[in-house]
Amino acid sequence: MCICINCHYVDRCTTYHAVEAQHQQPHLTEQPSFEADSPEINVNIHPDGDVIEMEWDVVGCASFTQDQGKWAKLRPGELIPT
Repeated sequence: MCICINCHYVDRCTTYHAVEAQHQQPHLTEQPSFEADSPEINVNIHPDGDVIEMEWDVVGCASFTQDQGKWAKLRPGELIPT
């Protein structure tokens, strides 16, 4: 699971913005202004017949600042990305 959903900076981070784009999800912001320090991204590749799906998860980041439930607070009632 992406650690970004519990990060204080999720709504303005350029790294999370890129992850949203890869997952074809709506952006929390169209113009992120925070550049994460040393993000670590796992890319999981899932072949499905002729289609190859890629799942991106930020698993480490020197800028990570715990803010439990931050993403859910920004998108109340929506399913939390896994």
